[in-house]
Amino acid sequence: MNMLSYNEPNIKMEGSTMFNPSSALRSEEGWQTAGTTGSLQNLKRFNNQDFSHLRALCLSQGRLFEDDTFPAHISSIGASLLPEDQLQQIEWRRPTELRRNPCLIMDGVSRFDIIQGQIGDCWMLAALGSLTMQKRFLENVLPKDQGFQSDYAGIFHFRFWQFGDWMDVVIDDRLPFLNGSYLSVHPRTSNEFWPSLLEKAYAKLRGSYQNLHGGYISDALVDFTGGVQLQFSLKKPPPDLEEILKAAGKSQCMMGCSTSGQLRNRELRNGIVQGHAYTVTGAVKIRYKNGWEHIIRIWNPWGHGEWKGPWSDNSPEWNYVEPQIKEDLCINKDDGEFWMSCEDFCEQFSWLCICNSTPTFLDFGDQRGMTWSVDRHIDLWSNSLSTGRSNSSLAGAVSKNPKYFFEVTSNAPQSYNVVISLMQKHAEGMQDAQTSRIGFSITKENSKVLKQDFSLTRDVTNYFTLSPGTYAVIPATTARQDFEFVLRIFLKNECYNENSDSQISPMLPTVVPRQNQDSSYKTIFLRYAKQGSAIDASQLRQLLNEVLLQDEMASLGGKFSFDSCRGILALMDTNSNGRLTLQEFGSLWQKLNKYMDIFRREDKNNSGFLDIYELKSAIQTAGLAINEQVLHLVSLRFGDVTRRIGFSDFMCCMLRLETMTCAFQNLANGGPQLFMTAMEVRLLVPSFQLHSGTMLAG
Repeated sequence: MNMLSYNEPNIKMEGSTMFNPSSALRSEEGWQTAGTTGSLQNLKRFNNQDFSHLRALCLSQGRLFEDDTFPAHISSIGASLLPEDQLQQIEWRRPTELRRNPCLIMDGVSRFDIIQGQIGDCWMLAALGSLTMQKRFLENVLPKDQGFQSDYAGIFHFRFWQFGDWMDVVIDDRLPFLNGSYLSVHPRTSNEFWPSLLEKAYAKLRGSYQNLHGGYISDALVDFTGGVQLQFSLKKPPPDLEEILKAAGKSQCMMGCSTSGQLRNRELRNGIVQGHAYTVTGAVKIRYKNGWEHIIRIWNPWGHGEWKGPWSDNSPEWNYVEPQIKEDLCINKDDGEFWMSCEDFCEQFSWLCICNSTPTFLDFGDQRGMTWSVDRHIDLWSNSLSTGRSNSSLAGAVSKNPKYFFEVTSNAPQSYNVVISLMQKHAEGMQDAQTSRIGFSITKENSKVLKQDFSLTRDVTNYFTLSPGTYAVIPATTARQDFEFVLRIFLKNECYNENSDSQISPMLPTVVPRQNQDSSYKTIFLRYAKQGSAIDASQLRQLLNEVLLQDEMASLGGKFSFDSCRGILALMDTNSNGRLTLQEFGSLWQKLNKYMDIFRREDKNNSGFLDIYELKSAIQTAGLAINEQVLHLVSLRFGDVTRRIGFSDFMCCMLRLETMTCAFQNLANGGPQLFMTAMEVRLLVPSFQLHSGTMLAG
């Protein structure tokens, strides 16, 4: 058994139950089943405030909402955030007083909308920057049923996950100003207010703006997702760090990092800020000179201030990269975002934090047929129980603290298969309560303690490689008082799905189990469909580019063009009405998922392209026969000047090849030759069309 060591991250930015994997909760963001209180479908109301009711009441009375539970008062700022004389100068202004035409969102939500204000909440803003890149999480936090135009009443609401429940937090839109400037985060565009309002809602949840002044990026990532986070020390990085980053990028995880340093917010000569949190926005491996270089993209919540070393905007390293790759990746702009090598990343930063619904960032290597399941427990530490006063005394508390059993059934010595997450739960309204030291131990079959972890943080999470057997988790705390905790046990197991042998899944396309990544294809369809009934070529293009191309590597090969989407629509539009119905889109989604998995398996060097040999293997993996002549034509029609095929072109190519094969088989009735009438030829021609109106001959 191999278990990783875990070091406590010390940088703060300013009754027994058996777990049966086959019956575990699965795939819900925040691990709440639909309809239960605290789920996204049945939110808990923070301070018992109902957004719809309060807005309707204000509209009927012709007044703007004023939140008595988080008033425009010093108490909402916090007595210790500023000197007394400055606190007295705070003014509260509504967006309608600041701009003639305020908007909640303009031209979509982006990390570049955010510029950190006077509050030291870089940890929260770094997590927020990552949130803007993951639409499936963003839509949970930022509801669409609000704005400054229709039904404006000075009231807004946002959603956050807190200790096992999704909370709906209502605020008024009065924002704090000091000497005419934003005290809090301010938007890059002067009349866009979603960053400031979301930050205010989070400050309300935490008790005050003062409670945002310093914190852990890991806490914010979990609050925005309801997921599980892991922190990796970059001073002693795991040997498979590059694999972890690759898996995190492909499964669309949220990521952040932080620097150490006694002097907070001190900018070094190389551009890196000490004691500061950043967002990790991308990680790719690119061809550089005669080898490969793994580079990481990072964003500073200040909205400016960038790394000045190798792979920065104007560094000479970019001169040795393929021009197209340089054009796609290197954007010379003072927006706080920059690239750096993986080696410099580990040298300049102290901690990397990764978060997702399940620990998909640990899914690398051969993970076929495996999926994550989770068991969640909310329980109470009682003062009458023996507590672990220190790491050494934890064993004495084992017999009296609650135990939670789980069984490891899979034997995967090269794979991390267990993640344990323990979170202490403060009483409602006590989010700023002092954190106690908590931890847990793991025992196997009632024998010796296998693992102990204690940390003075809200959340203690660790990952393991455990051999098959029965284990128990025993949470403990050093605090001699009663308070609740949330324990989650994540297990990687073989899929129990009846169709586990299928290569096609109707879920969000990633290389990890899709049921843990996003809602079904129906949800995605309804998000883009015109009036909820059908998708045209323009909407299909937007969908494919926003959903399929979120992965950095997949996007290197270029986006889906309007013409290519028209071609895809023509192939899948069985009703010949120029639009895709939900049923037709479901069929397309299955094919796209299959092709995406094949592309990623065959793209051995993670370049974002397939050469002609990888293309041949990919086509054969899809179960299609192809000779050298046709392979040559396909690479010629779909490839670039070097005959490489990018991701979007590969998708179009495979859809057409599969359609052609099916059409031939249907018309040939199983025979080796095909005799067609003129009408059949005319009907079949669209299926043979390839790229830019050309046809595949032979």
